[in-house]
Amino acid sequence: MAETISMPKLGFDMAEGLLVRWVKQVGETINKGDVLAEIETDKATVEVESSASGVVLQLIVEQGTMVPVNAAIAIVGLAGEKVDAAASTPSKVESPKSDAAPQPAPTTASVQQTSSPVDSGPVKASPLAKKVASDNKVDLSNVQGTGPGGRVVRKDVEAALASGSSLNVERSTSTAIPSSAVIVSHDDKVIATTKLRQAIGRRLVESKSTIPHFYVTREFKMDALMEMRKQVNAYLPDNEKVSVNDFILKGVALSLRQFPNLNATLKGTEIIQFGHVNVGVAVTVPGGLMTVVVKDTDQKTLRQISGEVKVMAGRARDGKVKPNDVDGSTFSTSNLGMYDVEEFIAIVNPPEAGILAISSAREVPVVDNGQVKAGWRMKATISVDHRISDGAEAAQFMQALAGFLENPVRMLV
Repeated sequence: MAETISMPKLGFDMAEGLLVRWVKQVGETINKGDVLAEIETDKATVEVESSASGVVLQLIVEQGTMVPVNAAIAIVGLAGEKVDAAASTPSKVESPKSDAAPQPAPTTASVQQTSSPVDSGPVKASPLAKKVASDNKVDLSNVQGTGPGGRVVRKDVEAALASGSSLNVERSTSTAIPSSAVIVSHDDKVIATTKLRQAIGRRLVESKSTIPHFYVTREFKMDALMEMRKQVNAYLPDNEKVSVNDFILKGVALSLRQFPNLNATLKGTEIIQFGHVNVGVAVTVPGGLMTVVVKDTDQKTLRQISGEVKVMAGRARDGKVKPNDVDGSTFSTSNLGMYDVEEFIAIVNPPEAGILAISSAREVPVVDNGQVKAGWRMKATISVDHRISDGAEAAQFMQALAGFLENPVRMLV
């Protein structure tokens, strides 16, 4: 029996997605889990997997159209099976307007539609196209875009480079700045915000204006964890080595099991404590941030956590995340440790109850039994929705987390 594939809903605030490209065409065989299409949301370019096996009988919407969540996009069934007329009627979707804001996430394939010139003003291009252009010193204003609304996508830049056409490649005129160089002012630069940047702004304004935040900071002794990480990595190949963040994610998940009220959400007058512990990890992507999710973090080994984060973060940066990568977090983390940050706070990611801001693990002078010596210390701050929890519970959570981070062998047994 034919099955209808719908536009997935990724995150509680997603209302629609741009169908960028059909990976499978009518008449092609497809298995459950195979990639059927690529869509763009406020967060990323996402590969939509088929929920059924069979033959693609109908593609209901055209490439380059904006589709509401849960709207039918395709029908998969048996070869020769007739498609119900009502089911195959195209959904009411809108093509992106030519002057729409640029999309946030990169895509590796063009939309099959008539190319249109880029409007005057800032060049509309996907973040990945901009990166490829920047790496190759290409002036995007001379590249013909084939994406929705004439947007330049990565394949446009690569095609232009391959053709050897004149792109007015930008060249550096100097390799060094003389010590006597005079710094001069420049004209103001107007940069159109991406859809991702707009979505981040919208969500965070909502969070800060509707959620009463409070913050609890604690310093953790990291000596034992740093030593254990060194020992563990001595037995692992380079591509499987675990990070400090992997230990922290495991410790956070185990601590949330002890404090289910922080692994929760508020719905009306009820607090819903989630049965699963799915820790979100903020990842830097072109034009903003994205949260990838480690499902059932409390039940996974350090190597599993490390491997999943590496793979999902890689897909996020390439703009090729899967729906399951970014959906279902119950608590979030944000780590700026790689930037030598001593302390910071993060904004709660609604509808979750809390988020942990993780700073750098640093070797600093510490006092131990009256003696000053070198020691590893790290600060972290939890931001909590005061409607769901209070300071004492947050402090107890941080105390429990210290029990795992300062005695990391507990995470291995």
